Amino acid sequence: MSAPTLRRGTLGTADIAFFVISAAAPLTVMAGVAPIALLLGGIGAPVGYLLAGITLAVFAVGFTTMSRHVRSGGAFYAYITRGMGRPLGIAAALLAMLGYNGMEIGVYGLLGSATADTAQALWGIDIPWLPISLAGLLLIWYGGFRSIDFGAKVLGVLLVAETGILLLLAGGVLLDGGADGISFASFAPGNVLVPGMAAVLACAFAAFTGFESTVIYRREARNPDRTVPRATYIAVAFLGLFYSFIVWTVIQAFGDAQVVEAAATDPGGLFFSAITHYVGAWAADLMHILIVTSVLASLLAFHNAINRYGLALSEEGVLPAALGRVHPRHRSPHVAGAAQIVLGAVIVIGFAAAGADPYAQLLLWVNTPGMIGLMVLQLLAAIAVPLFFRRFDHGEGRFRTVVAPVVAAVLLATAIVLVTDNVGLFSGASTGVNIVLVSLVPAVFLIGLVLAYRLKRTRPEVYARFAAEPSPQEETGDTTAPDPTAPALTTPDTTTV
Repeated sequence: MSAPTLRRGTLGTADIAFFVISAAAPLTVMAGVAPIALLLGGIGAPVGYLLAGITLAVFAVGFTTMSRHVRSGGAFYAYITRGMGRPLGIAAALLAMLGYNGMEIGVYGLLGSATADTAQALWGIDIPWLPISLAGLLLIWYGGFRSIDFGAKVLGVLLVAETGILLLLAGGVLLDGGADGISFASFAPGNVLVPGMAAVLACAFAAFTGFESTVIYRREARNPDRTVPRATYIAVAFLGLFYSFIVWTVIQAFGDAQVVEAAATDPGGLFFSAITHYVGAWAADLMHILIVTSVLASLLAFHNAINRYGLALSEEGVLPAALGRVHPRHRSPHVAGAAQIVLGAVIVIGFAAAGADPYAQLLLWVNTPGMIGLMVLQLLAAIAVPLFFRRFDHGEGRFRTVVAPVVAAVLLATAIVLVTDNVGLFSGASTGVNIVLVSLVPAVFLIGLVLAYRLKRTRPEVYARFAAEPSPQEETGDTTAPDPTAPALTTPDTTTV
């Protein structure tokens, strides 16, 4: 009897888009981070989100083109392996685990603090953050344990709710004409080309984190060669346009001349003040609640992505085989999911035991290396695209395989410089702590290179098949075991360890 596998042909374009947009947590990003962008860049901040979206759309051109030719479940690391060789691919796999775990586990601190703030604001109740975070771990475990279509339905509902409240705010502002009439000064060059725009761009790129995880769901997608690219473009386009539109409408709510002062006076309350004035106090109360559900949606989306990375690396032989078990009924990587929840609990409890602040330290310190790690993976994936198609001619056009990836690589490298140069905006930490947080990314990458060397020496069969294309049996879900007769990956080792 064949072992159970992930549920094939389950996810459509909308389902995958729900996963990746939910991971970005639009409501939380807008209410929590957009006021900081306004403080840094003034009323030109909406353009920063548009520019970040355009950059990532250019990246998506080569990324989705390659997705039609790389069918491995390893997503980022498979792309990098096929383009740049196994050593860099294995290092990328470890960096992906750091990136996605960092982006997810830190958010349990936000869940605790946001829920406690909501309880205090609505009912005057003081709730300690740790029990909330631990309860969140259990909820996310259950969501990941259930089938992928269950998760898609949950995220669909939550995403509609959080985007709906922001559109309600925007509608109220525009119907009322804003504070001083509708203005488009945000898009004037004089308000965009300001010194603070570099910091705004750093905030904007961080707001898209996780959009590229569409390819992780390839094995569960219906017609993945079409579904995955469509979901990627939808996610990038929606986030870029939506973020820019919402920030612009909040500027209209306070007026071009007053919004920066309002953001400086009460950044955390900017959106709540706007929706109270233009819609009503009841809408502000609802927004408090929906921020909590937005955080839960982000946690579940990242949790599902991490589980599938763990499953893929287990199938590769890099992680223990037990992590590759799939639940016979729900078809979920439940063992990998349980392991990820345990890791999350250890980190959350460790920060709590140290007396750390759930927002300023657990969230920001753990998220920061995760965010930078994922941006580095995007850069490496962009570089891998032309290298892959240079050796494997699949008849794709030069724009898709060379021009767009090279442009994306330049833009992403610039974005990484901006983010690291402004890392204090994200971590809120001292210079020493920031150095440690940023250094985690190259350190993990170097550990991955060392692991690649060890695998090549001690487990050559695992090394030789790393990120190989799945056999026909694996593609159709007949078995989770590798086909011993399938050829090993033919990509040469372009990097020497």
